[in-house]
Amino acid sequence: MVPVHDHAHPHAHAHGLASPHPPQAASWSILRMPVVTRLGAALVVSAGLWAVVLLAMR
Repeated sequence: MVPVHDHAHPHAHAHGLASPHPPQAASWSILRMPVVTRLGAALVVSAGLWAVVLLAMR
């Protein structure tokens, strides 16, 4: 006879409390970008932040 598991209680964790969550695949990571691309992105972000500062000072 197969036991019936039909009572209502939440199963919050499928792993033990001492073990960490399993890693998930990252679809995008800044660490995987080439250095030149990272520097370009940093310059774009920096220019955008400076634009916000200069507009706020007007």
